[in-house]
Amino acid sequence: MRERAAGAKLLSMMIASANIPGERETLIEIYGDQRTNLLIAIDGVSEADARRAAAVGELTLGGLVKHLTIMEQYWITTVTEADPDAEFDVDAAADAYRLTDDESFADWVDAYRKQAQLTDEFIATVADLDALIPIPTAPWAPVRQHHTVRRILLHLFRETAHHSGHADLIREAIDGQSTTATMARDAIRSFEHG
Repeated sequence: MRERAAGAKLLSMMIASANIPGERETLIEIYGDQRTNLLIAIDGVSEADARRAAAVGELTLGGLVKHLTIMEQYWITTVTEADPDAEFDVDAAADAYRLTDDESFADWVDAYRKQAQLTDEFIATVADLDALIPIPTAPWAPVRQHHTVRRILLHLFRETAHHSGHADLIREAIDGQSTTATMARDAIRSFEHG
């Protein structure tokens, strides 16, 4: 009887562990959650509102989407094309937080979604999350550092979460829409109709 109970418990533990996602799946899921927060905050925003600063600073929804797209591209390229002599290009980053006159918000949202897919594919297939990558030097970090792929990905997550919060505040200042309220409303609708 005791052996049967122990066997049942072991089987139960094996089934439970089979349903636990691995590290890469968890990283993709958590990053996806942060991206979703940003996409909810910008959903339905007009081109004019995407360029509108809603606070004392110059930060806009369009600028945030552009920055996050460029940032993902930059860090994934830093890993895939690791260069021990790389330097951060400060001049190239000058317009990273604002839409120029010849850029459209819709194009940057599309680029963000495409980059998200590429980044998810990268996370799923990168050979070694513990591989050390040389980080480009910059005026604020003149000594070469090396970070693991995992740490670089966690930096991406932090940046996205940080700027998703900015996007939520900007959107709320523009038209009162809040990511949290939208998510709650959608959850209630899903529950009522599900």
